[in-house]
Amino acid sequence: MGARSSQSRGPGVNETDGHLLEYFRNTFGAGGGSAQPIPPPPTGLTATGGVISDYTTSPGDVYRAHIFTSSSDFNVTDTGTLDDTIDYLVVAGGGGGGSMQNGAHDAGTGGGGAGGFVTGSFTGAVNTYSITVGAGGIAGNAGQMQPGSNGGESFIGPPGSKVGPATGGGGGARSNASPQPAAPGVAGGSGGGGATDGGSATPGGAGTGGQGNAGGSGAAYGGGGGGGAGGVGGNSDGSSGGSGGNGSVNVYAYGSGTPVTYAGGGGGGFRSGGSANGGPGGGGSGGISASKTGKDGSAGLGGGGGGVYGDPNGYGATGLSGNGGSGTIILRYKIAEITATAKASGGAISFFTVPGPGVQKTIHTFTNSGTFTAPGPFNETCECVIVAAGGGGGGQWGGGGGAGAYNSVNIPISSPQPVVIGGGGAGGHGGNSPTSQGYNGGNTTFAGVTIKGGGGGGGEAVAAKASSDPNGGSGGGGQRGGASGGSGSMGNPGGAYPSPTDGGSGGGGAGSAGTNSSGNAGAPGGGGLQAPTTFRNPINNVGSPGSSGSHWFAGGGGGGSYGSSSDGGKGGGPGGPYAGGGNGGGPPSNPGLQGAENTGGGGGGGQYNGPNTGGRGGSGIVLVAYPT
Repeated sequence: MGARSSQSRGPGVNETDGHLLEYFRNTFGAGGGSAQPIPPPPTGLTATGGVISDYTTSPGDVYRAHIFTSSSDFNVTDTGTLDDTIDYLVVAGGGGGGSMQNGAHDAGTGGGGAGGFVTGSFTGAVNTYSITVGAGGIAGNAGQMQPGSNGGESFIGPPGSKVGPATGGGGGARSNASPQPAAPGVAGGSGGGGATDGGSATPGGAGTGGQGNAGGSGAAYGGGGGGGAGGVGGNSDGSSGGSGGNGSVNVYAYGSGTPVTYAGGGGGGFRSGGSANGGPGGGGSGGISASKTGKDGSAGLGGGGGGVYGDPNGYGATGLSGNGGSGTIILRYKIAEITATAKASGGAISFFTVPGPGVQKTIHTFTNSGTFTAPGPFNETCECVIVAAGGGGGGQWGGGGGAGAYNSVNIPISSPQPVVIGGGGAGGHGGNSPTSQGYNGGNTTFAGVTIKGGGGGGGEAVAAKASSDPNGGSGGGGQRGGASGGSGSMGNPGGAYPSPTDGGSGGGGAGSAGTNSSGNAGAPGGGGLQAPTTFRNPINNVGSPGSSGSHWFAGGGGGGSYGSSSDGGKGGGPGGPYAGGGNGGGPPSNPGLQGAENTGGGGGGGQYNGPNTGGRGGSGIVLVAYPT
């Protein structure tokens, strides 16, 4: 349950603790025959950064959590007088699922290992702490002998003095065409699963002590599951792919009433008819035939990506393994000792007195799927911001991914409502092939409103994808040979490809269309939109910077460059990256960058002379506000 907070009511009382102090003053500060007023109670730290979540725990301790799903800063400006201990949870990015060589026969690849899972505490001080959140590992390229790449490391502080570093999850093992043997899973925070080439099989990779577990082994027709923070990856038994290892539960984000499971392993790929389940905690399931893709690990949970299965007729892999999910960092500390309640539950709960009218609002922030639980007496018209996920950037001097749809709407709510947060679309990779096209972002749903993810960016000679369904997001940027950019009925179109230019065009944004390419350089993505004033709490770091101020969403991804001396396009408009849009790839060897998590930003297009992989789109978000 959330703790109340309010605007400043006097010297030394800030907007984050004013309501609590007022309660103490009104209750204990006068009367009772005391000759002297009772001094105010001790106060906790004052800090900014991340998504704010306030809750109470038994026997009445009030905690504030700062939830980081992308790299940023945690800025402590006052240590207070209550307790300067800061608890932390650090989860690294999950590993990507393994791929296979063209011609692999009856072969399953390993699921990606979960990102490392680390908890601890330190004594807070007035300081700015850098926060580095590891990205998910990339799935191995389809049709090639590649394991999934390892997830990125997550840690607090500068690289030279890391606090709580968590190691990225190991990539899932690759499978090769016979007679070349399959490879073992890759070591990491949790190890990637092993693979099979239809005959011999390999073990999973090792996990890091205190952070995760080993991946499972492959067997005939199946890959092993990636390890998880709470258990080893499952071995394939020849009748199914190995299941991803279980994740671990933590309560730092929302309190003991809403525990969250993090760092589940990805499932191994298996032939049709079997199963390949991802581990609880965001692990992606494995593909169970050559035409079914392995699922991505969940963003913000550090889950491993699912493996994939080879064509039983030896025609090569037509399915794709899954990308790993990005990690998270959560910092929490005690801010008071009092029991308070919020009208509803679900997501990260914070309180903000809106400038101007001075009305205090309770804000629920959903960065992952869940439920907005409104009890029987609750009957409010809620102010809501709903953002779908961005599309992935195209590969091979590709167009930027289109932003997810953005909707700011007032919704009457009187009963529990499910929340579904869309995951970002995968980036395209490779050259002149269908896999060069970026993938569409996932839809986001709340209170009967469903809005569509952004369109994937075009790749070499492959058209950009549209997001043209009703309420669709913005379209992806066009690319050489792919002509125009994709459209979007609730958003804006991606930039077109006007011959004879070679740079990728920008993906459309919620605020403006993507820019057409005009040379070898990538073009900027379209601009995003800023959340209403209700949601612009300066201590609650939702959204991304925009062309002015903060709390912007749904910027289009920038296009990738063609020449090694030409720059990639800026995400979200010239001068970016803005509104969560990822920059396009440029020199000397930059891939397209990922759209920022929980912004709906499109991924950047890949460059030609260098990494030809487009960036993954940013996941969506739901914000709900009502009078406190």
